[in-house]
Amino acid sequence: MPPSQADQAAGLEHVSTEAPGRRTPLTPRAKARAQTIADILRLGREHLAVSGAAALSLRAIARHLGFVSSAVYRYVESRDELLTLLLIDAYDELGDEVEAAVGAAGPGDHRASFHALCRAVRSWALREPARYALLFGSPVPGYQAAPERTTGPGTRVIVRLMAILDAAYRAGALADGGTTAAAVPGKLAADLEAIRSEFHLELPAALLAAGALVWTSLFGAVSFEVFGQYGADTFKARDELFEHHLAVLEGLAGLSG
Repeated sequence: MPPSQADQAAGLEHVSTEAPGRRTPLTPRAKARAQTIADILRLGREHLAVSGAAALSLRAIARHLGFVSSAVYRYVESRDELLTLLLIDAYDELGDEVEAAVGAAGPGDHRASFHALCRAVRSWALREPARYALLFGSPVPGYQAAPERTTGPGTRVIVRLMAILDAAYRAGALADGGTTAAAVPGKLAADLEAIRSEFHLELPAALLAAGALVWTSLFGAVSFEVFGQYGADTFKARDELFEHHLAVLEGLAGLSG
């Protein structure tokens, strides 16, 4: 049985002392520690929603837990560590929802998978605006993310998007969307080739560049909505606007060809 969410939050795994594939349970002490860290993350999410990332305070979280302020540092060593844990937690929840939505779209239906991914991103962002802001909003003053810990979770959506486009291309279901008319400069071509090689993609450079534009456009549209950049009265039909965006982006990616 996989580790619980609390176990994962604590960075603890069941240690196998038996046959491969079997795991021994955590000790009561380890379970208590894992649960405390899970509680710290839950309170961290609540504080993000109320006060924002810049005001996140381990001391305030300790008060909510009934700890003296120094005790919380036995579980999370600093505010930056808590922010990193909250980043990973949010990236993974977003990634899990995207994967579930794409999986429900059914294999081989590349357009449905694309739409499911985009809608899942928007749905999560509108439901979790504070956590979305932590991931894609203004940088938190004084905080530097740990790329060795956050890059994997943070790239799950774009990796899944490119996998959808690559599968469509391999199946002969991806048109060029007019993108091949735009020459890819040499330095950019080298960047794209490195991406193709790392992720074992067959997408040609022009379509991969178009996919990058689709990615940034998707998150740009979502960010405008989450952060209120349209204004209060400019677009009342937000769902229809987003669906129109998807139709345009689908064409840009070549999925409507």
